[in-house]
Amino acid sequence: MKFSDIIGNERAIDQVRRMVDSGRIAHALLFHGEPGVPKLALALATAQYIHCTNHINGDSCGVCPQCLQHQSLNHADTFYSYPITKKGENPVSEDFDKEWKQFLAEGVIAEDYERWLSIIGNENAQPIIYASESDNIVRKMSLSAFTADYKVLIMWQADKMNTGCANKLLKLIEEPDPDSIFLLTTDNVKNILPTIYSRTQRIELRKPSTQQIADHIARTQSIDINEALALAAPADGNVMLALRNMDHGSEIHDFHQQFMAFMRLAYMNDLVKLKAWSEDIAEYKREKSQRFLNYASRMVRENYIYNLQMPSLNYETEEEAKFSKNFARFINENNVEPLLKLFGDAARDIRGNGNAKIVLFDVAIRTATLIKK
Repeated sequence: MKFSDIIGNERAIDQVRRMVDSGRIAHALLFHGEPGVPKLALALATAQYIHCTNHINGDSCGVCPQCLQHQSLNHADTFYSYPITKKGENPVSEDFDKEWKQFLAEGVIAEDYERWLSIIGNENAQPIIYASESDNIVRKMSLSAFTADYKVLIMWQADKMNTGCANKLLKLIEEPDPDSIFLLTTDNVKNILPTIYSRTQRIELRKPSTQQIADHIARTQSIDINEALALAAPADGNVMLALRNMDHGSEIHDFHQQFMAFMRLAYMNDLVKLKAWSEDIAEYKREKSQRFLNYASRMVRENYIYNLQMPSLNYETEEEAKFSKNFARFINENNVEPLLKLFGDAARDIRGNGNAKIVLFDVAIRTATLIKK
């Protein structure tokens, strides 16, 4: 992982680069920011930059032996710690080494915690970093650096350390060996043990802009920039959600077909077919139903903006824009806010285990009234 692979956050990258270049890097850095912001990516890029023997233009070279070891996830002086489910009496991160390498190999530009849960095979679990992990970390970090000047520990989701682990690590972070560097990341800085928090240098990462995310998607996925903007816009700076939109490309096409059918039936006030439509959507899994309602909300917003006749403000795929050309006039100042509230409340009710068939049929009936306002 190189700095150039990270989306946005040039200020945080420059802060890290200057510390390393000056030889005055803090012994413990805490990268924090909202979910979906590339904190783990920056930690990985920082470790590679620390070990790289041939910096080029303020970045690691990517070709020296140290960089190649990082890229193969086999650097001898880089260790990883991350939340896991319990295996045996003394669970440690290494129990899931194979899964962790799969997680990293599939991409960490976006930190997808749900993907990690899926990989470890328990999407309903609440993984933590156990007290036994701290003993393993102390053992590793007490060894002399093998191939580089520094040993580096990357701890992902450090807020998930249990109290026993955090307390055991406190002394190590307070009095580290001169060749030890700790790179911690968290989505929730308030859950970091205060005594550990106070002994780290904090670096906050910000949401990348929609344009930055779209540029990344267009470049790495070889798609049109307008299509990339349509994927990035609803993510609101969350790289993870933008890439999920990319993964759900066929799903978005399906959602668009369902949205068009929904609006046409609502305009005709065909209650029989609207009931059948709502039952079809209710057949989606709970999460997918919520994603459809979120998609419907986005389409309402995009069609309202379409009426402003300022194309630069619209983020739609070619297929969506073609529909908006004729549909946008039905979304106006009289119904845009009620429709958005209707869809938002419905997503909340389904998330709260509401009966999807009842919730969605109610949405269908009320939309049939609102669409003609």
